[in-house]
Amino acid sequence: MEQKSYFDGGLLQLIGVIIIGTLVTIFTLGICAPWAIVKIYNWEIEHTVIEGKRLKFDGTAMELFGNWIKWLLLTIITLGIYSFWVNIALKKWKVKHTSFQA
Repeated sequence: MEQKSYFDGGLLQLIGVIIIGTLVTIFTLGICAPWAIVKIYNWEIEHTVIEGKRLKFDGTAMELFGNWIKWLLLTIITLGIYSFWVNIALKKWKVKHTSFQA
């Protein structure tokens, strides 16, 4: 018997998460951007089922904030060149903190 893979998140939920994340990021002048990113990732991952197994995300905003600062410094030191790798580094961090629920 083949297990199904699916996504069960709704558009209104996503819009709500994005609006809240955007507002928090704007009102904190970008300082809480990692918090917004983690909230969006958490929502996306926890609404995903792969082969009948629901995924979970265990990354935290504080952990991402540490990486965020490191990536910002590397981008400044390399005069912006490292910014091309930030998206890949962010995806690697996301995957590192994604697993199947027990």
